[in-house]
Amino acid sequence: MKLTLRVWRQRDAADDGAMSTYEVDGISPDMSFLEMLDTLNEKLILEGEDPVAFDHDCREGICGACSLVIDGNAHGPERTTTCQLHMRSFQDGDVIDVEPWRASAFPVIKDLVVDRSAFDRIVQAGGYITAPTGTAPEAHATPVPKPDADFAFEHAECIGCGACVAACPNGAAMLFTSAKVNHLNVLPQGAPERETRVLDMVEAMDAEGFGGCTLAGECATVCPKGIPLSSITAMNREWLRATAKGARR
Repeated sequence: MKLTLRVWRQRDAADDGAMSTYEVDGISPDMSFLEMLDTLNEKLILEGEDPVAFDHDCREGICGACSLVIDGNAHGPERTTTCQLHMRSFQDGDVIDVEPWRASAFPVIKDLVVDRSAFDRIVQAGGYITAPTGTAPEAHATPVPKPDADFAFEHAECIGCGACVAACPNGAAMLFTSAKVNHLNVLPQGAPERETRVLDMVEAMDAEGFGGCTLAGECATVCPKGIPLSSITAMNREWLRATAKGARR
């Protein structure tokens, strides 16, 4: 395949940035999108140009690092992570636009790499368990109803890639935050800090400058792990419950 790539290039956060056009040839349909970018970078290096900076780590759809907007879609035309998107999803001769996440809370570091440490600070605000719960119990000593276990596992699948924020017309982080709140709050181990957790994490989310949620639903549509839109509703119930109880740190 021969492709035309229009890639966002930006030297640093202070630079305005602009789209640059490149031609890449010999692309196998079996390549991942990141391998295609590797091919482009090899070409640029051989030509003495600065390679395109992009984020990646495991390349197995687990870490959530590979965050790109491809042809206007978070992670591209398939509901998967960018590293698991293969070039068979495109056609020979296609013109492909590649951009970073667009959100004020995710400033561009360089080219396609953005700073997603806002997510880390939301988790640091309450996405953990600190209340003493005793020594490790015997297996199955703490009964957890299967619906609760399934609910917790479903939300624990969130990899923090940020596609939900990139796709949201408001740049909201509600789906991410709700996943982190819900997978702990429904389990017995998370019960001691149930109220303070949701209040602290929502407060941290608002402080980072993410937009307000209007339930547009784009977040759940692009989530590569299938976190449902109902997750936001569940977190809203948790927040109202905590507010009604007057929970404080």
